[in-house]
Amino acid sequence: MHLHYTIARILLGFFFLSAVNAADPVADIEAWLRENPLSDAALQEFTKQPVAAQQLTAAQADEAARQLWSARAEFLRSDRRQELDSRRLTLGDLEMPFWYKRFGEPAETGARLFISMHGGGGAPPAVNDQQFENQKRLYQPREGIYLVPRAPTNTWNLWHQGHIDRFFERLITDLTVLEGVDPDQVYIMGYSAGGDGVYQLAPRMADRLAAASMMAGHPNEARPEGLRNIGFTIHMGGEDNAYSRNQRAADWKQRLAGLQESDPEGYRHSVTIHPGMGHWMQLKDRVAVPWMSEFRRNVWPDKVVWVQDDVVHQRFYWLQRNPADCRAGDRVDASVEQGRIRITANRDMALTLLLHDHLANLDAPLTVQFADGSEQTFEAVRTAATMAECLLQRDDPGAMARAKIKIDVAAATGE
Repeated sequence: MHLHYTIARILLGFFFLSAVNAADPVADIEAWLRENPLSDAALQEFTKQPVAAQQLTAAQADEAARQLWSARAEFLRSDRRQELDSRRLTLGDLEMPFWYKRFGEPAETGARLFISMHGGGGAPPAVNDQQFENQKRLYQPREGIYLVPRAPTNTWNLWHQGHIDRFFERLITDLTVLEGVDPDQVYIMGYSAGGDGVYQLAPRMADRLAAASMMAGHPNEARPEGLRNIGFTIHMGGEDNAYSRNQRAADWKQRLAGLQESDPEGYRHSVTIHPGMGHWMQLKDRVAVPWMSEFRRNVWPDKVVWVQDDVVHQRFYWLQRNPADCRAGDRVDASVEQGRIRITANRDMALTLLLHDHLANLDAPLTVQFADGSEQTFEAVRTAATMAECLLQRDDPGAMARAKIKIDVAAATGE
């Protein structure tokens, strides 16, 4: 009798554990990933798997995200090794050679990455080649990887054409998975035409950056509102009056100060106009490197200001749109506080909110409030499919959202 009771308890426990394991989506995700190297095609296929649609707890979502990134990074280390070793990226019919050097010892979180853009621009290739070589010698971080790309073209706007964003995304990923870069400590900088690029790229790629430094460039039509959550520094010669560069730098100093005055928790900046200096600042701008180094990226800020450039983006921090519906000048202001998300837009648009437990408590209802005072309440559902979709957009482990909400936003009155 006692033996039969013991056997029954063992069998009951076995069946109970089996049922628990069978209902464990994380175990199923792990099993699927073991059988499928996580290429783009495999990521796309994973989003269609039943297990990817299962609702996850916060702890399960964290573990699923860890597994997804581990599998993705393993694939990328093999897939991208050749292009890193060759120091040459290819996207379509364009190539971007690059050079880099490591300085100091990285922290446990990984190495800093400084992407430094050379001057030149609309000139013969030999001129831009010389500027590429010169840029290698300009700056030396105390710690980090100092990387100088050679622009894929020789046009006047060589650093702010649409393909540069894609090249830099790929560079950041390659250095993250193959050289141990901390994706929360990525910085861009540039001199002259490279500075033009910083003015343009930093606002539209701010969600990939910790800080940026503009040296001796011209902003053209760029706008600073997107810089809200990163550090931004400007160095300009006081006598650098070609194209009114010095005047434009002074204008941006005022604009950044105004933005920070109205939003004291954002727009951390430093602008130095070096008196008596022309276009060449005699390396006085080197102080920008340690200044930037103090910043870390905030992947999930509680406030976002997204203004589309003429090169439109699909995602900015925790906001996402269909690029086909975007146009230059589109603006979305979004903030979150205690589970209440406020959204304002300058025209009617469809918007997806990408959510993470770092941003809000996803176990509680979320309220979205619009400019006219109306509200909608949503239940967030964490799924591995949402994480995989984020990886398909960009290989950025910290930016994998746990849940998403799709909303329609009406233009704010008066916009």
